[in-house]
Amino acid sequence: MQGICFIGAGKMATAIAGGMVRKKLGWEIHAFDPSAAASEHFREATGGKICSSPAEALEGAEVILLAVKPQYLTEAVRAFREAIGDRLVISIVAGVTISSLENLTGTKRVIRVMPNTPALVGEGMSCIAARSCVEEKDLAKAETLLSAVGVCRRVEEKQLDAVTGLSGSGPAFVLEFIQALADGGVYAGLPRESALELAVQTVLGSAKLAREAGTPVGVLRDAVISPAGTTSRGVMELAKGRFAATVAQAVIAAADRSAELGAAAAKQKEDPA
Repeated sequence: MQGICFIGAGKMATAIAGGMVRKKLGWEIHAFDPSAAASEHFREATGGKICSSPAEALEGAEVILLAVKPQYLTEAVRAFREAIGDRLVISIVAGVTISSLENLTGTKRVIRVMPNTPALVGEGMSCIAARSCVEEKDLAKAETLLSAVGVCRRVEEKQLDAVTGLSGSGPAFVLEFIQALADGGVYAGLPRESALELAVQTVLGSAKLAREAGTPVGVLRDAVISPAGTTSRGVMELAKGRFAATVAQAVIAAADRSAELGAAAAKQKEDPA
């Protein structure tokens, strides 16, 4: 039986471990987190073993999954760096580059991941990046783990800022849209609870249609728009408000901010003073 050690047992770690259990991947799951509350929730949700130290969590584990907040990463890794050996290290720590991870862990078997919050309900979008020296078997292993909570794709590390802007920040944009749809429904006469239910199901169904229909999104959209009909009038209002451009600019702004934060973190490591 393969073993995995989660360093950090927060929501995303719990989601990934829980997905592994639901998909019956057959891994032995260990975790360490200094938070008793997080550890207990992880244990209850996944059945994984909660360990009293990182060293104990590493016992029998071929894979280490780093899932701590960026500001705690250096201290966390320092506690077990000498025991990492040739284990595969997978990191979901936001903004920490592969180069920094290599320096911290002392290994080049490093894969960096950008997941998103829909992983909490098994519909995540995760993108992984690694150097060319990382073997195919390691990449495939990471894909298997992340696919347990949604869809996983490979990208180049330089694309991860764009990934952050789109799929990382995107759930907030979509939820903002759902809220706006519901607000419109309330204004038009629906009770708030009904409006929210209609908005959520409409977005869910539209996303599933876009994924499964095998038809370009633009064609699917046009199929809903009848000449001089209700939808065409609504779409005209979206155009007046520069809806499409605003959404695209939101993604770009989030990607730019991701790059800024990454550059600031790298500079701080170079010049801690």
